[in-house]
Amino acid sequence: MAEATERFASAARALGFEPEISRFPEGTRTAADAAAAVGCDVAQIVKSLVFAAGDDPVLVLTSGANQVDEAAVAAALGVDRIGKADAAVVREATGFAIGGTPPFGHVGELVTLIDEDLFDHDVVWAAAGTPDSCFPIAPDQLAELARARRVVVSA
Repeated sequence: MAEATERFASAARALGFEPEISRFPEGTRTAADAAAAVGCDVAQIVKSLVFAAGDDPVLVLTSGANQVDEAAVAAALGVDRIGKADAAVVREATGFAIGGTPPFGHVGELVTLIDEDLFDHDVVWAAAGTPDSCFPIAPDQLAELARARRVVVSA
């Protein structure tokens, strides 16, 4: 198992969750790739996206079928605007690279929002630390482990 995936699995176990991590050598970098690899609908894929709200990184967990409405997220956070964080900020805030960022198990605490649309499914799939690994989880458990607040994040 890749070092990043093992770090995620260890962090998940520390939270009392044993992830069933699957590895897909063809990659799961995009939501469409992940859905094809897993055999689920793209709406069941969790995109873990880091944004910057001023100097503070914020994690948004959204459905693979959705585009994040930055104005809606800014309003939910009570800030004027947000912007996509660059790769260095993502790695510093989470300990993981873009494309494999898991929804929890990061190096520090992040304000986290979760897309209401993910709760339309019994099971969703999220990155497990690398662009070729993911795991299934119920949305309620995902929200709990990520300490995420439910919001509408798409237009």
